[in-house]
Amino acid sequence: MKSARSMKRFMKFAGVPLAIFSIVLVVPFVNGVYYTFTDWDGFETTKLVGFSNYAESFQDPTFWSTLRFTALFVVVSLVLVNAVAFGLALIVTSKLKSANFLRTFFFVPNLVGGVVLGVIWQFIFNSAIVALANKYDWELFKQSWLQDTNKAFWALIIVTVWQSSGYMMIVYITGLISIENDVLEASQIDGASPLRTLFTIKIPLMAQAFTIALFLTLRGGFMAYDVNVALTGGGPFRTTELISLHIFQDAFANGNFGTGQSKAVVMFLIVALAALVQVTVSKRYEVQR
Repeated sequence: MKSARSMKRFMKFAGVPLAIFSIVLVVPFVNGVYYTFTDWDGFETTKLVGFSNYAESFQDPTFWSTLRFTALFVVVSLVLVNAVAFGLALIVTSKLKSANFLRTFFFVPNLVGGVVLGVIWQFIFNSAIVALANKYDWELFKQSWLQDTNKAFWALIIVTVWQSSGYMMIVYITGLISIENDVLEASQIDGASPLRTLFTIKIPLMAQAFTIALFLTLRGGFMAYDVNVALTGGGPFRTTELISLHIFQDAFANGNFGTGQSKAVVMFLIVALAALVQVTVSKRYEVQR
């Protein structure tokens, strides 16, 4: 009777959210996995095809090239976004009179939509910087980075760091202000330098903030799509095509819904595994207070 009463009480509060969660996420995901084993053409299925969609996906060289490029993009953006975000958090938590203004200023890029952001930076790279480079003879910027197969990657990284650092800054600010003042005052009394205090006290005590920020950056890097579409469109010559854009192109542009869905499932497994490893490793460095 107690268990039945507890279950009834639980369903009163959690029934509706669980139903919405199942309808919005669980059911579409299960259907998506099912479609990978069929000849789904975007509208209907006629037969099961087993693992042929996965086999065809693994035999696609473009899939592997975009996956390698995405991995490189995730690693570089993960390091740079969090390094910049942590630096910004240190600046705005210092005793500056303009700290509140700087918090808002650094966070604003995150409020700009990915497509709009891509269009703005496309104009900057294609027109503004090129015009200034030709005027002042800056050889490095005379050609648009978006048209160079090597520099387009760094253009994508710059925009990603510019957009995401402000959001991750908020996570690090929360970690920094959660450190007890007594601990910081004790380090000052002991004569610890600001740099030593940072590496031996602040960073260990805010390791949980690093776990959250690294997880969010990792997930965002693998799922990046809108900036990729608006800024480079995967070009030049598909050298900046991230895995999300590749899956979309394969399914909706080429009509390969079966292989496109199977690649999406593979990407989900890769992201889940990478996130699990990252969180497990990061948890080991968290300090219990």
